[in-house]
Amino acid sequence: MTDFVRWGASRFAAAGLHYGHGTQDPVDEALLLVAHALHLPLPLPNEFYSARLTDQERPRIAALIERRIEERRPSAYLTGEAWFAGLRMIADERALVPRSPIAELIEQGFSPWIDPHAVQRVLDLCTGGGCIAVACAAHFPNSQVDAADISAEALTLAAENVQAQALADRVRIVQSDVFESLNGQVYDVIVSNPPYVAEAEFVSLPAEYGHEPALGLVAGEDGLDIVRRILDGAKAHLRPGGILIVEVGSAEGALIDAFPELPFTWLDFERGGSGVFLLRREELTGD
Repeated sequence: MTDFVRWGASRFAAAGLHYGHGTQDPVDEALLLVAHALHLPLPLPNEFYSARLTDQERPRIAALIERRIEERRPSAYLTGEAWFAGLRMIADERALVPRSPIAELIEQGFSPWIDPHAVQRVLDLCTGGGCIAVACAAHFPNSQVDAADISAEALTLAAENVQAQALADRVRIVQSDVFESLNGQVYDVIVSNPPYVAEAEFVSLPAEYGHEPALGLVAGEDGLDIVRRILDGAKAHLRPGGILIVEVGSAEGALIDAFPELPFTWLDFERGGSGVFLLRREELTGD
């Protein structure tokens, strides 16, 4: 088995693949695909690495590795799954591959920014395939979660992830253009991984991103079209003491320049990631 991981990693490195959808390097990418082809969960026991593969297993692994190179398709779309906040999510081209560092915040109960036991209502805005909404419901067992997105196609995937985790009684799927269909609902936490890629940046992204829906990535000339609307409407949808958490990634600098009056708290992550801010309701402008 180790030989196939090594071979896959060498092929990936030579092909110049991009690793921005859940793995960090060619070795991790190869290990993920080899384990999937063998129907084995990660992490693997050490003794598995010396195991010999059968004649049926070898071509199955080789075919998956070759597809990753030839198609430049993210591994999550090849395997049909991604892990987020310790949960298996169904992943396909209807929504972005789950990979946000917000998973770490959910696992920590959004502590110390809010009392986890006080979180009763959560909004996952721009939910895509529903990974943040599902993870919030799983990690806050006393909460009700709204999963909102403009894309009907993405919401069908979100609904499948909700059903797969048996959370349909606590996660509501809402088709909404940002806050438009939420009818004045208020929340303890609004969390969002919205589109934030600038148009000029999008055309230069590696080929892997071309398999993801552009609607979930591109947000105007500076990447802030959706974030502006979130900032404009969030206060009206937060309870006193509530918090807003938004990932803006590469648009961080543009956001700071555009809103110098807002006291953004930029969050750190032990497992890597950046470009995620937090604002308390009382720090937001508007009504």
